[in-house]
Amino acid sequence: MAHRDRTESRHHSAGVRGIALLLGMCCALPIHGQIVTGSLDVKWSGGASDCQKNPQPPLQVHRYNAQTLILRESLCATYEGPFLYLLLGSQRALLIDTGAVSDAREMPLAQTVRALLPQPGFPLTVVHTHGHLDHRSGDAQFGGDSRTQVVGTTLEEVSRHFHFGDWPNGTAQIELGERIVDVLPTPGHYPSELSYYDRQTGLFFSGDFLLPGRLLIADKRADLASARRVVQFVANRPVAYVLGGHVELDRAGNTFLGDHYHPDERPLQLSKDELLELPAIVESFNGFYGRHGEYILENQNRVLSAAAAVLLTLLVVAGIAVRAWLRRRRIARQSQAAG
Repeated sequence: MAHRDRTESRHHSAGVRGIALLLGMCCALPIHGQIVTGSLDVKWSGGASDCQKNPQPPLQVHRYNAQTLILRESLCATYEGPFLYLLLGSQRALLIDTGAVSDAREMPLAQTVRALLPQPGFPLTVVHTHGHLDHRSGDAQFGGDSRTQVVGTTLEEVSRHFHFGDWPNGTAQIELGERIVDVLPTPGHYPSELSYYDRQTGLFFSGDFLLPGRLLIADKRADLASARRVVQFVANRPVAYVLGGHVELDRAGNTFLGDHYHPDERPLQLSKDELLELPAIVESFNGFYGRHGEYILENQNRVLSAAAAVLLTLLVVAGIAVRAWLRRRRIARQSQAAG
């Protein structure tokens, strides 16, 4: 009997919580032309210089407002420290990206996300900004749930799901119930990359297309075209903040690369003005490596190829030098034996 009472109490609490959240969403619906505001008054965990001695919680959750949550995977769990975004509508929730850690024991992402939903069994759609592993490794945690849909990351999967008939032109919409999210193709960093614009909050989710740190551009022409389309899209729309997939800079503009500790990390958010500057930033890129303000622009494939070529050259030179030394040594021994 006591077990039944506890079970009923849990169900009642979940129901009340769901009703309260849905009522909150209705009350928070924006008047036409206005957006629902939120708070980015948060200090993100900077990881640790020694994660063994100073272990960190695997996930940090910040509630931007009642229906919008920002999650960050611990820098101790992954030096990528990716940001994930959970948007709640009246009928469905949307999770943007699943991070860099697949093991639910190390990174209980699905458990955390489901606990943040208005009620058990609330429908969830999982999408991605792009297909690099640090943005989709947690996908498997959401498998086996009939109320959860995980959208793939290949160009074929993205085009089919969002009905893009003329990729990368056009936009798509995700209806969450009294909340619409626009989907924009933004290839350049990745062939099937997407950015998302939430009409309710004016938040623009840019993944690795734009973030405070390195802009890794694999295809400059595609990236520049994407930047120009985005500028045209947001020109007459309110943008509260631009939120990317990572933070790779400190406040002085120094870059974190492969670090599990980010002391004095700069804020996550960028402004609409910074988004509007993106075409000029990309246009200035020399196709290999450069810097524009605080942004590092890099074609990672070309940089790695150049580094590999230099390494190969050094190995060849070292091999020739060793061979010459061995030859001289052999001649010297032969001379000694002849003498």
